[in-house]
Amino acid sequence: MGVIARQSIKGTIVTYLGVFVGFLTTFFVLTRFLTAEEIGLARVLIDTGTLFIGLAQLGTSSSIIRFFPYFKVQDDRSQNGFFFWTVIIPLFGFTLLAFIYWLLHDPIADVFAEKSDLFVNYYYAVLPLAFFMLYQTIFETNANVLMRIVFPRAVRELFLRLFLLAAYLLYAFRVVSMDGFVTLLCCAYGLAALMNIIYLFAYGHISLRPNFHFVTRDLAVKYLLYTIFQITAAVATVLAPFISSYYITATMGLEFTGIFAIATYIATMVSIPNRSLNAIANPQLAQTTKDNDRAGLSHLLKQVSNNSFLVGAFILSLILINMDVIFLVLPNGDVYSVARFVILYLGLAQLAIATFNATISVLNFSKFYFLSLLYSFVLTVSAIWFNNRFIPAWGMDGAALASLFSYLVYFALMLLTLALCIRTHPFCKGHLKTLFLMILLFYVCLFIDMKFPALGVWTRAGVMTFFWAMALFAAYIWRVSPELNEAVQKVINPKLKR
Repeated sequence: MGVIARQSIKGTIVTYLGVFVGFLTTFFVLTRFLTAEEIGLARVLIDTGTLFIGLAQLGTSSSIIRFFPYFKVQDDRSQNGFFFWTVIIPLFGFTLLAFIYWLLHDPIADVFAEKSDLFVNYYYAVLPLAFFMLYQTIFETNANVLMRIVFPRAVRELFLRLFLLAAYLLYAFRVVSMDGFVTLLCCAYGLAALMNIIYLFAYGHISLRPNFHFVTRDLAVKYLLYTIFQITAAVATVLAPFISSYYITATMGLEFTGIFAIATYIATMVSIPNRSLNAIANPQLAQTTKDNDRAGLSHLLKQVSNNSFLVGAFILSLILINMDVIFLVLPNGDVYSVARFVILYLGLAQLAIATFNATISVLNFSKFYFLSLLYSFVLTVSAIWFNNRFIPAWGMDGAALASLFSYLVYFALMLLTLALCIRTHPFCKGHLKTLFLMILLFYVCLFIDMKFPALGVWTRAGVMTFFWAMALFAAYIWRVSPELNEAVQKVINPKLKR
């Protein structure tokens, strides 16, 4: 995979450094010094900010990837004024949505006031938070299309987590009040956005100078139609990941939102490697689509999906094997241990997202991109329907199941469309090999539980982790992923030629 492999591996290393910081934050700061309600407040503020920018950016993140090949000029820092438009368009969207958000204060407050009045108190803190989150995302996407993902990834996954850790610690030791903590939360994202734009200008391949003459009528119409589509799709797409969180906040309270947030953090580890891989693969997918390179598109899609499934499946299995250890180590683990099945269901949902995420990009970059709008609405409607049915019956477990089922429906439609319309799919022999190893590992662990029920928590986890390592070694010997095998061999023997 060349550049994709090198950049994604570096990005993944940086990301897991951030995961380590996040682990320390979650396991030894949040759960120890903050109440579940306070964790829930931070989570719902960040979720609301993420939802806000998903709508406010007016599809700019996708448009950057789709249209950069049209503006791209080698050795031209202005890129025909491309960066200028990526800054101005989301600013207009943010201003419009901020006004709507201000108008909706009273009806939203009525929904959350009974169970989560703390969120209502900090309702307007979402605006500065969302503004900084918006431009952090826009600047990062610009860096991605320039094939520079490592530093922006470090900002998002490592430096931002360090800033947030500092904010949590200052609040934990009562150096700042709750008001000060929320302010620091906003400032953390502001620093992240500032670091990204400084990096972009230092890299020297962007300019704020517009080139109005380059934007032809035909290109403007294409961009406008695609943007309208992305705005409409965003209404559906960005809602789905947060529906469960909002349902829990409104019906069960911020304390349960906090528990659900910790479980979500653990489950999200499954899809972390895919973030780096997708960030660098998306521009390549866009280019192969523009060049009508069907063979290259199919080959790249299979590689991304296979590698994501392999790594994600092994991470999920490691989490499940060590579930008892996780709650034993976690401060106040008895409070959060009620989320065992939440981690399982959300972990499976994250595995599906990691495995099939590239199919979304393929469809969005193709001439059938309008179908993703329909599927986005299906995702949101199914998430609402499942949450309405499952949360009253099973609480947080129901919310996690709702997320899993809605994503399974969504990706089933996506795969069917790719097979019928684009004549491609993400599957290869590597998927079957990984699935076989996971099934074998499951039965080995089940056998250990049945034959040796008296094993202690640490002994049981150690034995199962040993067999997990054996399965990982088998994946290497079996060459489930030639790209990852090559990367491992280069680590073992750096003198190997590229």
